Amino acid sequence: MTSTPTRTPAHPVEIGAAELRAWLAGGSAPRVLDVRTPGEFAAGHVPGSYNIPLATLTEHARSVADHLDQDVVLVCRSGARASAAAQALAGTGSEGMHVLTGGMQAWSGAGGEVAETSGPWDLERQVRLVAGGVVLTSVLASTLVPGAKWVAAGIGGGLTFAALSNTCAMGQALMRMPWNRGGRRQLEGALRGLSERSNASVGAPQG
Repeated sequence: MTSTPTRTPAHPVEIGAAELRAWLAGGSAPRVLDVRTPGEFAAGHVPGSYNIPLATLTEHARSVADHLDQDVVLVCRSGARASAAAQALAGTGSEGMHVLTGGMQAWSGAGGEVAETSGPWDLERQVRLVAGGVVLTSVLASTLVPGAKWVAAGIGGGLTFAALSNTCAMGQALMRMPWNRGGRRQLEGALRGLSERSNASVGAPQG
């Protein structure tokens, strides 16, 4: 018999990939809320999960919380954004929140099923495009404006710092771009899906 993780008010509980797989297969499956960008979600997500990017969720935390009436598992790439989303929802007094430890990396690594849809590029690919484009442009421009080479040096330094600190300022900035926030229509679609599932009292995520 599959055990269901303990439901605790406001404080998120970490849950492993194997535990989530067993929970989803049970009769009282949680809702899975993916807080990555639309591009990351399209590239691969937990089947049946709903996508509300972190920036959008943070801005509309109260509206999202109003549509969550049961256990919720928050998912991102590695767990950091999911934890931030949990904190945002905790501020509304939401209960039954869980964070997938290791995010989608752990989920796919544990053999969890991954669904794909069409969408924009994932965040990592966008960062590579912007960083590479700036470096290339700076190097080419340095033939006319010698000081332009320092722009390329700055990007290189930023990427080095990002690797050492496991943070990415460029990624944080790109997450707030319109195409990575999902837009109002996507938010309304996700909330509508959550409401329909609540009204139908379905045992497993639909999406």
